[in-house]
Amino acid sequence: MNTKALIFGISGQDGAYLTQLLLEKSYQVFGTSRDAETNDFSNLNYLEIKDDIKLYSASPSDFKNIFGVIQKVAPDEIYNLSGQSSVGLSFEQPKVSFESITLGTLYILEAIRDINPEIKFYNACSGECFGNTDGDAVTENSILKPCSPYAIAKSSAYWQVTLYREAYQLFACSGMLFNHESPLRPTRFVTRKIISSAVRIAHGSDERLMLGDLSIERDWGWAPEYVDAMWRMLQLDSADDFVIATGVSSSLEEFVSISFDRLGMNWEDHVDVNEKLFRPSEIRSNRGNASKAKKILNWKASYSITEVIQSMLDAEQKNFSKS
Repeated sequence: MNTKALIFGISGQDGAYLTQLLLEKSYQVFGTSRDAETNDFSNLNYLEIKDDIKLYSASPSDFKNIFGVIQKVAPDEIYNLSGQSSVGLSFEQPKVSFESITLGTLYILEAIRDINPEIKFYNACSGECFGNTDGDAVTENSILKPCSPYAIAKSSAYWQVTLYREAYQLFACSGMLFNHESPLRPTRFVTRKIISSAVRIAHGSDERLMLGDLSIERDWGWAPEYVDAMWRMLQLDSADDFVIATGVSSSLEEFVSISFDRLGMNWEDHVDVNEKLFRPSEIRSNRGNASKAKKILNWKASYSITEVIQSMLDAEQKNFSKS
């Protein structure tokens, strides 16, 4: 029998790439979104894999709903990628962000405990939980200092997972993933906003790209590599938490500069800084140390920021030519 995986939040960037990876490994894949009937599942269609999976509707804040899906699918592995995923939006919708992340995680853990404690559970945590790292590369033992409603919720979910692993001996782990990008990012994410605007400008648009603080630094990686780390975590004999990162941080200005330079343009001719786009609380710099993942999971990021940007530009150019 093929291994069965259930992905909560399958319609997002990570859900789509994880689905692709699992299908390549001959898994039976099942997935959820808040409304599977109306969701166009554009990311799954982009990868041409939507017809290869079974989809269900499930709200992160509805325990009965979550319990029913897990009971029906009877999965071997569960990946929790659901919940509000935008740091910026979490300042505007703190309640929705907190409930969708914390309650969603709690309800899945409780359902696993009741239905089948042998199910392996992966929880999508975030490098945002560490807050400002001041240029240092944080590890799994670093202190959590969340700076946004999103990061606070993710930190709470992290401790929930730790509790259920230690108190109830569930195979439950968290991946502390730092920023990871791809063409599947929505344009509300700054990286995709930059890429899509740069391509339009390169093709003659006279628009101005409006951005916030260009001095912030992030550890940016390639999303398809990061979902491979998720899968590797659930193949261990015992559950553990891992930082997943490149170990290299770059400023937002560098991201913008490389993007425009690759298209033969000077970014300063097309970009404006708007202080209205600054967040109320901002991580100045973050960077992760994934040495534990390298040692135990045999995982290491291979894409540099330049390769991430070029891959996103290539996909955006291709999509632009089709439109």
